[in-house]
Amino acid sequence: MESTIIYDVKEQVCTITLNRPEVFNALNLQLVRDLIAGLKRADLDPLVRVVILKGAGKAWCAGGDLEELLELTNGCAAERRAYLVNFKEMIDTLRGISKPIIAAVHGACVGGGNEVNIACDLTIASERAKFGQAGPRVGSIPAFGVPQNLQILVGEKRSREITYFCDLYKASEAEDMGWINKVVAPEDLDAEAEKWAQKIIEKSPTAITLGKKMHNIYYDTLSSSAEMGVEMLTLFWGTEEAREGMLAFKEKRIPVFD
Repeated sequence: MESTIIYDVKEQVCTITLNRPEVFNALNLQLVRDLIAGLKRADLDPLVRVVILKGAGKAWCAGGDLEELLELTNGCAAERRAYLVNFKEMIDTLRGISKPIIAAVHGACVGGGNEVNIACDLTIASERAKFGQAGPRVGSIPAFGVPQNLQILVGEKRSREITYFCDLYKASEAEDMGWINKVVAPEDLDAEAEKWAQKIIEKSPTAITLGKKMHNIYYDTLSSSAEMGVEMLTLFWGTEEAREGMLAFKEKRIPVFD
């Protein structure tokens, strides 16, 4: 089976590119597993000091794979739980590897894609990038990054607004909120990500690794919250509301929630 990521190492920088451009890099199970494997490979490679995470095509990552999620709404709870454990592992791996990860976001970064972004150490975005959550509009809920970490970045009230309203925000708005680090012109995004990677490479690798671990201490205390997210999604994806939200999004109509 062909990999859904592109893995490349050059001058101590590992670039991992989400490579499902035909579906805006939607997170299906294979992409999640391929990303986990790629991150662990980079972590074990002594020649890699920094990871840059990119997306192929127009979007960075548009969230979960709708076709897979619709199938899960017809399955049993055990199937949904087994599926979701992989997503939690992906977020834990993004947080847990010893190498810093720079998200270089050029397009849509929504839903599960935004949760991946939040789990990265740093985020540089193109002026064309858009950020947001879509769960309550499309039959899902944020479970692995927004409840635990977005409110730390932007504040609790703003995090609730982002979650409840499902609006899209410009990169400049996300920067102003503290959601991301920096906004650059589209043509400068790759060069700026490389520049930031080189800044990290110049520093003590052990100090950087320990610094990442120290920053993760608070996240680690919230691991039970992420486990609760697995259980909540397991239950919610078995409801008619979840299925209606997904079907409405697929059929490009307004959902009807009774």
